Amino acid sequence: MKLAGNTVLVTGGASGIGLAIAERFLQAGSTVIICGRREDKLHEAKQQHPTLHARVCDVAQEQERKELYNWIRENFPKMNVLVNNAGIQRRVNPVDTQEPWSETQQELAINLEAPIHLCMLFAEHLKKQEKAAIINVTSGLAFTPAAFAPIYCATKAALHSFTVSLRFLLSKTSVEVLEIVPPAVNTDLGGVGLHTFGEPVDAFADSVMQRLDQGELEVGYGNSEQRRLASRQENDAFSEQMNQRMFSGS
Repeated sequence: MKLAGNTVLVTGGASGIGLAIAERFLQAGSTVIICGRREDKLHEAKQQHPTLHARVCDVAQEQERKELYNWIRENFPKMNVLVNNAGIQRRVNPVDTQEPWSETQQELAINLEAPIHLCMLFAEHLKKQEKAAIINVTSGLAFTPAAFAPIYCATKAALHSFTVSLRFLLSKTSVEVLEIVPPAVNTDLGGVGLHTFGEPVDAFADSVMQRLDQGELEVGYGNSEQRRLASRQENDAFSEQMNQRMFSGS
């Protein structure tokens, strides 16, 4: 797909990877709408980029997803690119916790339920556009699960699987289905200070968006590029080593 000349919706677009994606579409000359749960973060993004359009939306809520769809159809009828980026990562042990199920349910809803439902809502609209795309943001942890964030890893693995199926189902339409596979990126995804070891967000975004612009359908960066192309045996070994390192404290 080409980055220029589109009308793009980016979920979770007020900060981190979502904002970096939005910025690169803007720089290429596309119209960009971002949505997110926090009005203050959306306001900050618009202060940085006054041409952004923004809407408060909690994509974990079915009704708010439907309202977002209707609002886009009414206000941006030429919208032709959906970027499913919104996500949360919780570091939790689901078999050794007393937390309410609602906490896990929210992670499932934001990371998996929301992108699937948004694809379903927008599919017919996107098919009517001359050129359209769905971009799902998954994770290198979809291929090498980390036990410190098991729900997150499971949702990203499921979203990767859904993306592969969706690409086939839409292969005879005008809608391209693309996937961005981030490594750990220096954002606040898992909480403030937890991703300071990650890749610089601008270098990551520059690379993956350039590759999408050149026609690639699935792109990673750094070790996530290695993991998405690795064998099952290699990824199992990587995951085992990562988990042993994280839980041994070494």
